[in-house]
Amino acid sequence: SLNIRKQKQKKKDPIQKKTRMSKRSLQSHSTHKAIVALRLSSLFVFLIVYYPSFGRAHIFIYAGCSQEKYVPNSPFEGNRNSFLASVVSSSSQAAYNSFAMGNGTSTPPEATVYGLYQCRGDLKTTDCSRCIESAVNQISLVCPYTYGASLQLEGCYVRYEHIDFLGKLDTSIWYKKCSKSVNNDVEFFKRRDDVLADLQTAVSFKVSSSGFVEGFAQCLGDLTPADCTTCLAEAIAKLKNLCGSAPAADVFLAQCYARYWASGYYDLTVDSSHDDQVGKTVAIIVGVVAGLAILIVFLSICRRAMGKWRFNPHRAI
Repeated sequence: SLNIRKQKQKKKDPIQKKTRMSKRSLQSHSTHKAIVALRLSSLFVFLIVYYPSFGRAHIFIYAGCSQEKYVPNSPFEGNRNSFLASVVSSSSQAAYNSFAMGNGTSTPPEATVYGLYQCRGDLKTTDCSRCIESAVNQISLVCPYTYGASLQLEGCYVRYEHIDFLGKLDTSIWYKKCSKSVNNDVEFFKRRDDVLADLQTAVSFKVSSSGFVEGFAQCLGDLTPADCTTCLAEAIAKLKNLCGSAPAADVFLAQCYARYWASGYYDLTVDSSHDDQVGKTVAIIVGVVAGLAILIVFLSICRRAMGKWRFNPHRAI
């Protein structure tokens, strides 16, 4: 009877062995699917978390476009594209530069492009370059086929025109924003006025603070020191007149800007001098493009990963 039992066990062994192999394969297959899912979900989270983390330097402030439009593939477009490429290239070396593309050549005067870029004075070179690249990409979306355009981000500025504006003082107001709340503290006004008086002496970029009030100001690099002082005096006067007792305020003129805020406070919900339709448009365009890009990348990775799993000849059935 012992021999009979051994023979029966031998007959069952191949079936048991096959069953055990199938279980191991299924377990391995399940583990593989879990790893793929984990990798994909991790990548998806990475894309979502990483994409918006550009930093405050990339926050949109304002943009302006000329009414005149150029014809696609015209000489002006060629010079404009050369200008934008030069801006991106130069920003990796310097925080400011100006250009005149097509000036003094055989091209017609209307094809000449005058322009400049500038980064905020406290930005590192790498951050400046990234900010300028972002501004260049956005300016083409906001102002397509225009003879003139300007775009201000938190950390940098780009402008071009088909007429020469370089070095010519312009104190017209382009944008202002004031915090909605008010501060009637006498000490606040004293500190604010001290900061603004100090900022008015800036030659290019200057940071100032007095007690719990801070601020900074900057002129474009094409202005002389005397014109910079004139521009900042006008900007600071507008800060006081237009924003009154606001604990935080910005004023951007054509060639300079000034800002102040109470320490630890900066209200991004602001009362602008005009409805910021351009800012909303840029936010929508950039948001939609970014969302579609992330979705396409994610779906492409999913498809590749699932395709490898589906057509793997060694997987368990």
